[in-house]
Amino acid sequence: MQRPALRIIRDEHVAVAAVLRSLIHMIDRGPGDQPERFFDVLRAMLFYIDEFPERFHHPKESDLLFPKIARVAPELMSVIQRLENDHMAGEGRVRELQHLLLAWELLGDARRPAFEEGARKYVDFYLAHMGAEEHHLLPVAQERLTDDDWKQLDAAFLAHKDPLASGERDPSFDRLFTRIVMRAPAPIGVGPEA
Repeated sequence: MQRPALRIIRDEHVAVAAVLRSLIHMIDRGPGDQPERFFDVLRAMLFYIDEFPERFHHPKESDLLFPKIARVAPELMSVIQRLENDHMAGEGRVRELQHLLLAWELLGDARRPAFEEGARKYVDFYLAHMGAEEHHLLPVAQERLTDDDWKQLDAAFLAHKDPLASGERDPSFDRLFTRIVMRAPAPIGVGPEA
């Protein structure tokens, strides 16, 4: 039986990965002849990453999931510590990326390589981070955590789900997702071609 918390974690990882891959796809396409729309979509994508995963998803993992796994699988402490360090550095990394994007937008193409390099490194880092959680921690959690552990985790993860991952409408995120979907060109969104 797959626990609700595990399903939510995996669904949220899929949603974040989709945004990250879309970010790289947008970078590869470049701003074309509509730089305002291009930068607007990239800013919205980075805001989503900063707003949801950093503020809601990671704290639940760090505060609830990781300690429970450490209790039942102390042999995973080095992995947990590395993932926790990733969480602690995550907000700073995405903020740096937002700064690099703003520098490109406001100061011109001389700043483009720094953003592109930073974005590619960030996406690689984040995908590897989620992969480590799913490969090393989630199988152990599923196997070793108790029903009481799962009750706490399920309640926490069900309390605030990523609307992009869950498909459940959250009015506070509607405008953000509409902006990404309506302004980004296919296959990311339904906006006009660049």
